[in-house]
Amino acid sequence: MIPRKAFVVKGTGVHKDRLASFELALRDGGIEKFNLVTVSSILPPNCEVVSKEEGLAELSPGQIVYCVMARNQTDEPRRQIAAAIGNAVPVKSKDYGYISEHHSFGEDERTAGIYAEDLAATMLATTLGVEFDADSAWEEREQVYKASGHIFDTTHYCQCAQGDENGLWTTVVVAMVFVI
Repeated sequence: MIPRKAFVVKGTGVHKDRLASFELALRDGGIEKFNLVTVSSILPPNCEVVSKEEGLAELSPGQIVYCVMARNQTDEPRRQIAAAIGNAVPVKSKDYGYISEHHSFGEDERTAGIYAEDLAATMLATTLGVEFDADSAWEEREQVYKASGHIFDTTHYCQCAQGDENGLWTTVVVAMVFVI
């Protein structure tokens, strides 16, 4: 059972109940009607990343669906929350890639997204034996990774929100959803 396609969704939900806030974030992302099973961080070989619309068209309500999910919640007024997924794809389609999840407070979309992208690329680079200076800035490491000839592409997806001003639960989710 190896996924052949994957797609990304993002969503935000606000509600007085924590679980209902999560449900609303899933609805905003379009994946509330599935039985979601979270898995770890491997992008299978030859797995095509497709549009949300194309991926959803292949799924049915009630289906057990695997995904890598980043999720964050707060009930603190105006507290900044972020959920991000990074993706690193190897040059050789027969090799697996990495998907990272990042959940943070106080970070904007760019900061949280770049952190997640860096994490995925670093995990893939270390697996492939790419040598790099772990203390260098992401932009420098990104060039080293891509120049190594092993990493084809890195991307990130992020959802940020500020906690509801009245203290309602605010939830953000980002998920890479797999189609088997």
